[in-house]
Amino acid sequence: MISGAKKLSLSMETILSKISDYDIFRFYMPTRDWKLNQVTFSPFRMEKNPSFVIGNRFGPVSFIDFADTSKRGDCFEFVSTLFNISHIEALRLIDRDFGLGIESGENIGSYKKIVSEYKQPEITKRTTIIQASVRKFTNRELEYWNQYHISLDELRANHVYAIKSVYLNKQKFSMKEDELVFGYLYGEYWKIYRPFADKKSKWVPNNVPITEMDGKKDVETCRIAFINKSKKDYMVMKKIFPTCCAVQNEGLGCFSEDNVSYLKDNSDIQILSFDSDETGVQNSQKITKLFDFEYANVPRKYLKEGIKDWADLAKVHGLAAVEDCLNKKIRYEEYQ
Repeated sequence: MISGAKKLSLSMETILSKISDYDIFRFYMPTRDWKLNQVTFSPFRMEKNPSFVIGNRFGPVSFIDFADTSKRGDCFEFVSTLFNISHIEALRLIDRDFGLGIESGENIGSYKKIVSEYKQPEITKRTTIIQASVRKFTNRELEYWNQYHISLDELRANHVYAIKSVYLNKQKFSMKEDELVFGYLYGEYWKIYRPFADKKSKWVPNNVPITEMDGKKDVETCRIAFINKSKKDYMVMKKIFPTCCAVQNEGLGCFSEDNVSYLKDNSDIQILSFDSDETGVQNSQKITKLFDFEYANVPRKYLKEGIKDWADLAKVHGLAAVEDCLNKKIRYEEYQ
């Protein structure tokens, strides 16, 4: 009998089984004088004032460019953004440069020498604890959701709550007294949603794992899995397209190997739907190309009305407009 090592497939998981996310950031970061959780100069441009952070204050080691917050994510997103290459090309670059030998077969083992030349920082896994007290919905809050054709029963079924107070790591989290604040509960995790807050604080605090999906059971053994980018879009689209689900945001990190395998195993066609603005389209194109998905965003003609997702289209033009768009884009009635 012939025996040997099991051949590994190239993925984020197999790379991180050999080197750490810190190793990847350190190797590709143009300067060496940066430290975890400290502001430094962005590698994406020349600047006088530092605006870039690599840190782990909110979980795994990740980066964010505060001057351009569309540039953010894990070490793989960093390499992809830095070199303007696709996600799979970033994986191959890391495999080759570190000599991991997973797919490239080049420089095998050189990663051991690379990581031995510096001391690994002590990276303590930080746990973000969010506790929330809930109360009954007010008429004002129900009116907000009714704009999107979402009822109280649907809010309850989807674990959406009106929030009385929030505690982040045992400290009370400050919120405006008259602010609309909702909580999405995923088991023991909370995602706080403040619809009228600015972009940076709209989803703060939030400790929901990035790979959590809404409606996973709705796409078991179906013809089409329609993948939305938010719980609100999911609740709206489910009224029209029963076999839909939602990820946590428009980032690549939502699409773990397990999530992609689940979607592929349980549907013949996967259709991704992000915002129809420039960022949403770019993210759609990147992810659909990587995983061989299709995509169907809200028509761009609605952008002039400030409409870029399905929930807002339903709010302004009604559910019939959403249904009409779907019929034109994917002839979804054929798959029911």
